[in-house]
Amino acid sequence: MAGHSQFKNIMHRKGAQDARRARTFAKLIREITVSARQGLPDPATNPRLRAAVQAARVANMTRDTVDRAIKRAAAPGPGEDYVEVRYEGYGPHGIAIIVETLTDNRNRTAADLRSMFSKSGGAMGESNSVAFQFEHVGIITYPAAAASDEAMLEAAIEAGGDDVTSTPDGHEIRTAMADLFAVRDALEEKLGPADGARLEWRPQTTIELDEDGAREVLKLIDALDEHDDVQTVYANFDVPEAVMQRLSA
Repeated sequence: MAGHSQFKNIMHRKGAQDARRARTFAKLIREITVSARQGLPDPATNPRLRAAVQAARVANMTRDTVDRAIKRAAAPGPGEDYVEVRYEGYGPHGIAIIVETLTDNRNRTAADLRSMFSKSGGAMGESNSVAFQFEHVGIITYPAAAASDEAMLEAAIEAGGDDVTSTPDGHEIRTAMADLFAVRDALEEKLGPADGARLEWRPQTTIELDEDGAREVLKLIDALDEHDDVQTVYANFDVPEAVMQRLSA
Protein backbone atom coordinates (compact mmCIF):
# COMPACT_ATOMS: atom_id res chain seq x y z
CA MET A 1 0.00 0.00 0.00
CA ALA A 2 1.71 3.16 -1.20
CA GLY A 3 1.40 6.34 0.80
CA HIS A 4 0.68 8.55 -2.18
CA SER A 5 -2.88 7.24 -2.44
CA GLN A 6 -5.82 8.82 -0.69
CA PHE A 7 -5.94 5.68 1.47
CA LYS A 8 -9.31 4.49 0.15
CA ASN A 9 -8.31 0.84 0.32
CA ILE A 10 -7.05 1.25 3.86
CA MET A 11 -10.26 2.93 4.90
CA HIS A 12 -12.32 0.24 3.21
CA ARG A 13 -10.56 -2.48 5.11
CA LYS A 14 -10.96 -0.65 8.39
CA GLY A 15 -14.73 -0.41 8.04
CA ALA A 16 -16.91 2.46 9.34
CA GLN A 17 -18.10 2.97 5.78
CA ASP A 18 -21.18 5.06 6.56
CA ALA A 19 -19.18 7.68 8.40
CA ARG A 20 -16.49 7.57 5.71
CA ARG A 21 -19.10 8.06 2.98
CA ALA A 22 -20.59 11.07 4.77
CA ARG A 23 -17.15 12.68 5.08
CA THR A 24 -16.39 11.94 1.44
CA PHE A 25 -19.64 13.60 0.34
CA ALA A 26 -18.95 16.65 2.49
CA LYS A 27 -15.49 17.05 0.96
CA LEU A 28 -16.84 16.60 -2.58
CA ILE A 29 -19.59 19.16 -1.99
CA ARG A 30 -17.02 21.67 -0.73
CA GLU A 31 -14.81 21.04 -3.78
CA ILE A 32 -17.77 21.47 -6.16
CA THR A 33 -18.81 24.73 -4.51
CA VAL A 34 -15.29 26.19 -4.53
CA SER A 35 -14.71 25.09 -8.13
CA ALA A 36 -17.94 26.72 -9.26
CA ARG A 37 -17.11 29.92 -7.38
CA GLN A 38 -13.63 30.20 -8.90
CA GLY A 39 -14.87 29.79 -12.47
CA LEU A 40 -18.14 29.57 -14.34
CA PRO A 41 -20.85 27.43 -12.69
CA ASP A 42 -21.03 25.26 -15.82
CA PRO A 43 -19.02 22.01 -15.87
CA ALA A 44 -18.76 22.22 -19.66
CA THR A 45 -16.69 25.40 -19.46
CA ASN A 46 -15.02 24.91 -16.07
CA PRO A 47 -12.50 22.01 -16.15
CA ARG A 48 -12.02 21.86 -12.39
CA LEU A 49 -15.77 21.85 -11.74
CA ARG A 50 -16.24 19.18 -14.37
CA ALA A 51 -13.68 16.99 -12.63
CA ALA A 52 -15.34 17.57 -9.26
CA VAL A 53 -18.78 16.70 -10.62
CA GLN A 54 -17.43 13.51 -12.22
CA ALA A 55 -15.81 12.51 -8.94
CA ALA A 56 -19.15 13.04 -7.21
CA ARG A 57 -20.90 10.83 -9.75
CA VAL A 58 -18.34 8.06 -9.28
CA ALA A 59 -19.05 8.33 -5.53
CA ASN A 60 -22.79 7.90 -6.31
CA MET A 61 -23.79 11.39 -5.24
CA THR A 62 -27.25 12.34 -6.52
CA ARG A 63 -27.62 14.94 -9.25
CA ASP A 64 -29.80 17.09 -6.96
CA THR A 65 -27.01 17.22 -4.37
CA VAL A 66 -24.49 18.20 -7.04
CA ASP A 67 -26.80 20.92 -8.40
CA ARG A 68 -27.37 22.35 -4.91
CA ALA A 69 -23.63 22.50 -4.31
CA ILE A 70 -23.13 24.44 -7.55
CA LYS A 71 -25.95 26.86 -6.68
CA ARG A 72 -24.38 27.52 -3.28
CA ALA A 73 -21.43 29.06 -5.10
CA ALA A 74 -23.59 31.93 -6.33
CA ALA A 75 -24.85 32.79 -2.84
CA PRO A 76 -22.47 31.45 -0.19
CA GLY A 77 -23.76 31.42 3.36
CA PRO A 78 -21.94 32.55 6.51
CA GLY A 79 -18.62 30.78 6.98
CA GLU A 80 -18.47 29.46 3.42
CA ASP A 81 -15.68 31.67 2.07
CA TYR A 82 -13.24 28.81 1.57
CA VAL A 83 -9.62 29.19 0.53
CA GLU A 84 -7.14 26.52 -0.53
CA VAL A 85 -4.22 26.06 1.86
CA ARG A 86 -1.52 23.39 1.70
CA TYR A 87 0.16 22.24 4.89
CA GLU A 88 3.32 20.14 5.10
CA GLY A 89 5.21 18.31 7.78
CA TYR A 90 6.86 15.14 9.01
CA GLY A 91 5.05 12.32 10.74
CA PRO A 92 6.40 9.34 12.69
CA HIS A 93 9.55 7.70 11.30
CA GLY A 94 10.36 10.77 9.20
CA ILE A 95 7.44 10.28 6.82
CA ALA A 96 6.87 13.40 4.68
CA ILE A 97 3.21 14.44 4.53
CA ILE A 98 1.31 16.97 2.40
CA VAL A 99 -2.20 17.98 3.46
CA GLU A 100 -4.46 19.89 1.07
CA THR A 101 -7.32 21.78 2.68
CA LEU A 102 -10.27 24.01 1.88
CA THR A 103 -10.82 26.17 4.94
CA ASP A 104 -12.77 29.22 6.02
CA ASN A 105 -10.51 29.71 9.05
CA ARG A 106 -6.78 29.31 8.48
CA ASN A 107 -5.89 29.78 12.14
CA ARG A 108 -8.24 27.03 13.30
CA THR A 109 -7.11 24.59 10.63
CA ALA A 110 -3.41 25.25 11.20
CA ALA A 111 -3.79 24.83 14.97
CA ASP A 112 -5.72 21.57 14.59
CA LEU A 113 -3.25 20.05 12.15
CA ARG A 114 -0.23 21.20 14.14
CA SER A 115 -1.66 19.47 17.20
CA MET A 116 -2.20 16.24 15.24
CA PHE A 117 1.36 16.24 13.94
CA SER A 118 2.74 16.96 17.41
CA LYS A 119 0.72 14.23 19.14
CA SER A 120 1.99 11.70 16.61
CA GLY A 121 5.59 12.56 17.39
CA GLY A 122 6.00 14.54 14.19
CA ALA A 123 6.00 18.25 13.41
CA MET A 124 4.29 20.55 10.93
CA GLY A 125 6.75 22.52 8.82
CA GLU A 126 6.80 25.63 6.68
CA SER A 127 5.50 25.79 3.12
CA ASN A 128 7.66 23.71 0.75
CA SER A 129 9.41 21.99 3.66
CA VAL A 130 8.58 18.55 2.21
CA ALA A 131 7.07 19.31 -1.22
CA PHE A 132 10.50 18.94 -2.85
CA GLN A 133 10.25 15.21 -2.13
CA PHE A 134 7.15 14.92 -4.32
CA GLU A 135 6.16 15.54 -7.92
CA HIS A 136 2.98 17.51 -8.63
CA VAL A 137 1.36 15.73 -11.56
CA GLY A 138 -1.95 15.19 -13.29
CA ILE A 139 -3.67 11.84 -12.76
CA ILE A 140 -6.56 10.55 -14.89
CA THR A 141 -8.30 7.31 -13.97
CA TYR A 142 -10.42 4.91 -16.00
CA PRO A 143 -12.06 1.62 -15.06
CA ALA A 144 -10.36 -1.52 -16.35
CA ALA A 145 -13.27 -2.19 -18.70
CA ALA A 146 -12.77 1.12 -20.54
CA ALA A 147 -10.04 -0.33 -22.78
CA SER A 148 -7.41 -3.03 -22.96
CA ASP A 149 -3.99 -2.21 -21.54
CA GLU A 150 -2.57 -1.81 -25.04
CA ALA A 151 -5.46 0.35 -26.27
CA MET A 152 -5.24 2.58 -23.20
CA LEU A 153 -1.51 3.06 -23.65
CA GLU A 154 -1.98 3.97 -27.31
CA ALA A 155 -4.82 6.39 -26.53
CA ALA A 156 -2.86 8.03 -23.71
CA ILE A 157 0.20 8.57 -25.90
CA GLU A 158 -1.90 10.09 -28.67
CA ALA A 159 -3.62 12.36 -26.14
CA GLY A 160 -0.30 13.64 -24.76
CA GLY A 161 -0.09 11.62 -21.56
CA ASP A 162 3.29 10.86 -19.99
CA ASP A 163 2.76 7.39 -18.56
CA VAL A 164 0.12 4.70 -18.01
CA THR A 165 -0.23 2.14 -15.23
CA SER A 166 -2.79 -0.59 -15.86
CA THR A 167 -3.92 -3.13 -13.23
CA PRO A 168 -7.00 -5.33 -12.81
CA ASP A 169 -8.48 -2.44 -10.80
CA GLY A 170 -8.21 0.11 -13.61
CA HIS A 171 -6.01 2.43 -15.65
CA GLU A 172 -4.07 5.43 -14.37
CA ILE A 173 -2.74 7.98 -16.85
CA ARG A 174 -0.09 10.41 -15.70
CA THR A 175 0.33 13.87 -17.23
CA ALA A 176 2.22 17.09 -16.72
CA MET A 177 0.33 19.53 -14.47
CA ALA A 178 -0.46 21.94 -17.31
CA ASP A 179 -1.69 19.16 -19.60
CA LEU A 180 -4.16 17.43 -17.25
CA PHE A 181 -7.46 18.66 -18.63
CA ALA A 182 -6.34 18.72 -22.29
CA VAL A 183 -5.29 15.07 -22.04
CA ARG A 184 -8.51 14.19 -20.21
CA ASP A 185 -10.64 15.84 -22.90
CA ALA A 186 -8.75 14.05 -25.68
CA LEU A 187 -9.15 10.69 -23.94
CA GLU A 188 -12.84 11.26 -23.29
CA GLU A 189 -13.46 11.87 -26.98
CA LYS A 190 -12.19 8.37 -27.66
CA LEU A 191 -13.02 6.40 -24.51
CA GLY A 192 -15.87 8.25 -22.79
CA PRO A 193 -15.91 9.91 -19.37
CA ALA A 194 -12.98 9.30 -17.04
CA ASP A 195 -13.58 8.25 -13.46
CA GLY A 196 -11.38 11.06 -12.23
CA ALA A 197 -8.97 13.80 -13.26
CA ARG A 198 -7.01 15.75 -10.67
CA LEU A 199 -3.63 17.06 -9.64
CA GLU A 200 -1.85 14.88 -7.10
CA TRP A 201 1.40 14.87 -5.16
CA ARG A 202 3.40 11.71 -5.88
CA PRO A 203 6.49 10.88 -3.79
CA GLN A 204 9.75 10.51 -5.67
CA THR A 205 10.89 7.83 -3.21
CA THR A 206 9.07 5.97 -0.43
CA ILE A 207 9.97 4.69 3.03
CA GLU A 208 8.93 1.11 3.74
CA LEU A 209 7.31 0.65 7.14
CA ASP A 210 7.04 -2.39 9.38
CA GLU A 211 3.87 -3.22 11.28
CA ASP A 212 4.49 -0.93 14.25
CA GLY A 213 5.61 1.94 12.04
CA ALA A 214 2.64 1.53 9.70
CA ARG A 215 0.24 1.53 12.65
CA GLU A 216 1.67 4.81 13.95
CA VAL A 217 1.68 6.53 10.57
CA LEU A 218 -1.81 5.35 9.62
CA LYS A 219 -3.17 6.63 12.93
CA LEU A 220 -1.99 10.12 11.98
CA ILE A 221 -3.23 9.77 8.40
CA ASP A 222 -6.66 8.70 9.69
CA ALA A 223 -6.85 11.69 12.02
CA LEU A 224 -5.86 14.13 9.27
CA ASP A 225 -8.25 12.61 6.76
CA GLU A 226 -11.18 12.84 9.18
CA HIS A 227 -10.73 16.59 9.71
CA ASP A 228 -13.55 18.53 8.04
CA ASP A 229 -11.21 20.99 6.31
CA VAL A 230 -8.88 18.35 4.86
CA GLN A 231 -9.49 17.38 1.24
CA THR A 232 -6.56 15.06 0.51
CA VAL A 233 -3.51 13.66 2.26
CA TYR A 234 -0.32 12.46 0.56
CA ALA A 235 2.72 10.81 2.14
CA ASN A 236 5.90 9.05 1.08
CA PHE A 237 5.51 5.70 2.84
CA ASP A 238 4.93 2.18 1.61
CA VAL A 239 3.40 -0.72 3.52
CA PRO A 240 4.09 -4.28 2.26
CA GLU A 241 0.96 -6.26 1.47
CA ALA A 242 1.74 -8.84 4.16
CA VAL A 243 1.89 -6.08 6.77
CA MET A 244 -1.39 -4.56 5.51
CA GLN A 245 -3.10 -7.93 5.84
CA ARG A 246 -2.00 -8.23 9.47
CA LEU A 247 -3.16 -4.69 10.22
CA SER A 248 -6.52 -5.39 8.60
CA ALA A 249 -7.09 -8.69 10.39
